[in-house]
Amino acid sequence: MLALRARQVRDLTVICNSPAAGPTSLQILAEDHQIRKLICTYAILPIVKTPIEEQIKSGEIELELVPQGTLTERVRAGGAGLAAFYTPTGVGTVAAEGKEERVFNGRRHLLEHAITANFAFVRAARADPAGNLAYRGGSRNFGPVFATAAQQTVAEINEMVGLGDLDPEAIHTPGIFVDRVVCTTQHFDAAVIRQITSGAGRVRAMEGRPPSAGGPAGLPPDLMAMRVAALLRPGEYVNLGLGLPTLVSNYTAGRGVTLHSENGILGYGPFPADGEEDIDLYNASGQLVTPDVGVSYFDSSVSFAMARNGRVSSVVLGGFQVAPNGDLANWQVPSTGAGGIGGAMDLAAGGARVIVIMHQLDRDGRSKLVERLSYPPTALGCVKQVVTDLAYFDVEGGAFVLREIAPGLCVDDVRSACGTPIRLSPDVKEMQFA
Repeated sequence: MLALRARQVRDLTVICNSPAAGPTSLQILAEDHQIRKLICTYAILPIVKTPIEEQIKSGEIELELVPQGTLTERVRAGGAGLAAFYTPTGVGTVAAEGKEERVFNGRRHLLEHAITANFAFVRAARADPAGNLAYRGGSRNFGPVFATAAQQTVAEINEMVGLGDLDPEAIHTPGIFVDRVVCTTQHFDAAVIRQITSGAGRVRAMEGRPPSAGGPAGLPPDLMAMRVAALLRPGEYVNLGLGLPTLVSNYTAGRGVTLHSENGILGYGPFPADGEEDIDLYNASGQLVTPDVGVSYFDSSVSFAMARNGRVSSVVLGGFQVAPNGDLANWQVPSTGAGGIGGAMDLAAGGARVIVIMHQLDRDGRSKLVERLSYPPTALGCVKQVVTDLAYFDVEGGAFVLREIAPGLCVDDVRSACGTPIRLSPDVKEMQFA
């Protein structure tokens, strides 16, 4: 990014997961008005104001938001010399607008077109003089796919090794796809990464919000995450979404579940203690995590294949709104324009059980349990269970069925915080965490 800014190349079309923020992010190109179009899964950050946000809202930058797994597959198709493909991801959402739809085996699919580029910039751990690349840990991400789909690929690496020093069995991007290799001049330590990701759930909290002025407080985030963890079944492969869901990884030990992350990890655990971090081991939120015994690493296209083909059996997502028919909205708040599609559409497309964890009321006191969505949908009819700071619900027969209530609250507290009628199970009880 620093070199591109120095060259002052303009009218760029940039394809990425997220423009991110910081001194080496795409924001530095936007500061000099070098970007014309952005194709990505996240564009506007929920907390930090950025030049890219300002230029999108002013119309200076054209924006194309794409579900994360679809973006990966569009680039993979371009690299494979294919023109297009059909996917179930995004049916019934804004991602379907203007696209051809067909039914295969009784299920609706959208036609998505391949993406190629003039240049790809990827990051790897090591390279040899032939251009062969080896990535490390959870940092593989989009790299192997993006490297295939460009006319020229430039790899930024940590270390150059001699020809023959890379294990041929462990080369992740063959040199045929790589045209330039440069050693990095930018180095980050764990403290910097912790600071960048602290707003996405890295800081654990044991204080809850009161649902009404002067009333008892609801569950703190960590107890919400603990309750969700107790819903997971032994033997499951489980994906944790951004925000509150990431806390669940702190409470899965001994439950017999395997955690899956879109950036390419299968088998990770809780946040590491300070001083025990590995900066190449992070989840889809960019938070540093710890490896479980038997962990495996792969790229994002393989990761989303696991989700779309049903191998990932449960997905834990945050929510902005949930309707009693199981419709979910969790990617954009229309009043602010903030948000990004991310990987949730792809994760829900595989038919996994979707568990939503969220505060039951938003910051303005409005219920997130609604009769029907007023926010753009993420996926339709996908939610099976909801855990809030006030209660635990099953989504059954077009209704929210109240199963458990947070300690110190009563049914009326929960009911008053719902924007739609609820049903009571025959044995409503205090929330269980074991």
